[in-house]
Amino acid sequence: MNFHLAKKYILTRLKDELPSYLTYHGYHHTWDVYEMTIEIAMSEGITDEEDLTLLKTAAIFHDSGFILAYNGHEDLSCEIVREKLPEFDYNEEQIEKICSMIQATKIPQNPQTQLEEILADADLDYLGREDFYPISSSLFEEFKSISLLKTEEEWNKIQVKFLEQHHYFTKTCIQRRKDAKEKRLVELRKLIG
Repeated sequence: MNFHLAKKYILTRLKDELPSYLTYHGYHHTWDVYEMTIEIAMSEGITDEEDLTLLKTAAIFHDSGFILAYNGHEDLSCEIVREKLPEFDYNEEQIEKICSMIQATKIPQNPQTQLEEILADADLDYLGREDFYPISSSLFEEFKSISLLKTEEEWNKIQVKFLEQHHYFTKTCIQRRKDAKEKRLVELRKLIG
C-alpha cells in the first residue's frame, strides 16, 4: 500500500474539487477527522501497521464522495476508493475494509469492528470538544446553503435530537468527550426552551 501517494492524490482533489458551500464538510473537516483518527487509534492501542494504514486511508477518503454529490456521499466515497486505491497498491480485501469503515460514518452510525468504531468516533469527535459551537455553526451554514433548514431554532432542535441519540463507541471518546457532549446538550435544551 502506498498510503502517502494515495493521501496526496485525494487531498489534492479535495482542495481543488470540493464545492465552496461545504462550510462543514470541507478539506478542514477531513484533516480534523484524519488527525483524530490517529489520536484515537493510538489511545485505543492499535499498533498493527496495516490496520493503522487502512484506518488512516479510510479517514482521508471518508468524505471524498462530496466531490461528486451531497446525498449518498458515503457510497460515492467508496466508489472513489474502489476505483483509485488499486492504483496505489491496495488489494480488494483492504479496499473493502476501508469501505466498511467509511460506511460506519453514515448516520445513524453502526460500526461493527474496532476500526469502524474509531473512524465513527473521529468523524463526530467535535460533539464533545470545546470547539463544538464554531463547528456546529459551520454545519448550520452548510445546511442553510443547500436549503435543508432556515432558522437557528430549527437547527437547535435538530442538534438536541442528534445529541440525544448519539453515543461514542471507543473507551477513549467516552472518557474524553461524553461529559462535554452532555453539557452541550443541556445548553442547547435551554435554548429551545
